[in-house]
Amino acid sequence: MNTLSFSTHFATPEEAKKEWVVVDAAKEPIVGRLASKVAKIIRGKYKPCFTPNQDCGDNVIIINANKIQFSGAKWSDKEYITFSGYPGGQKRITPEQLIKKPFGYERILRHAVKGMLPKGRLGYKLIKNLYIFDGPEHDKAAQQPKEIDITALK
Repeated sequence: MNTLSFSTHFATPEEAKKEWVVVDAAKEPIVGRLASKVAKIIRGKYKPCFTPNQDCGDNVIIINANKIQFSGAKWSDKEYITFSGYPGGQKRITPEQLIKKPFGYERILRHAVKGMLPKGRLGYKLIKNLYIFDGPEHDKAAQQPKEIDITALK
């Protein structure tokens, strides 16, 4: 049989060209929309070499995290639930209360993005590619990140 081979090429971590990108949360302030686009960038779904079982996405730096918004009345109605495993160890906190704590905005965004990544070893590895800063300044200038317009992505 002398035909073309139709085998799929799977990218290895060495072949994936990981870049550093900066995303401004003030341009896409709704948490869910921002988180879904950031999760796709971290996963590498916007790249032609996307491989489902490899980390071939980019490292993402989110700035202006303190400008995020929820649609509707989610500031007071949404609840984040944690459970320690002990009787009476279930705790609930709303985003309104969470932003008053240290790293509150970071915890809200990290929770949203983490829920949109795969569960298991790959998801744990991918969430480490996310860096969140409350203001317009970040300490990752040595990586020479490029700024992307998050609203242009689908």
